[in-house]
Amino acid sequence: MTSGPDEEIGIDLEPGGEEPGWAEVDELAQLWSAAWTEGAGFAACCTAAVSYEDPLATQPLLGLDALERHAATLRRALPDASVERTAPALKRGGHACIPWRLLGTHRGELAALPATDKRLVLHGLHYVELSDGRIGRARGFFDLYDGSVQLGLLPARGGFGEAALLLLQGFGLRRQPG
Repeated sequence: MTSGPDEEIGIDLEPGGEEPGWAEVDELAQLWSAAWTEGAGFAACCTAAVSYEDPLATQPLLGLDALERHAATLRRALPDASVERTAPALKRGGHACIPWRLLGTHRGELAALPATDKRLVLHGLHYVELSDGRIGRARGFFDLYDGSVQLGLLPARGGFGEAALLLLQGFGLRRQPG
């Protein structure tokens, strides 16, 4: 067994060891959620070669440093952000889903988008693959369109603004059913 911070949370890091149990996966989920807002916490729950993807990442991110830089960008854009787990992690075999809600105010640049000072509430989940008791790969899923509407960047669904946007994109106006 490897000694160090991993023993504190009771995760077996030996290759071929047993799959993490519910308590271990829940602890990983807690550490993962905290790392997004606290900084430099991914080493406690991820492998050194972690792979990460989400709608804001322009390409898959490889390694702890790349993941931390991505999270730091989000922390600068939403300095008051909090990530709340909305349910216990779901686990099956070597995979888990971590549902969450992000709350924050857009006060810094994000992907060349200047601050809007608008409040953002996003629901999403991270689908993670476990490797030796840690997160080896993670993919984040959330509604980027909904986030853009909340920040005032895109029109709300079902309104004239959406119809105008579709018209500009070449989809034409569609008759609403009913």
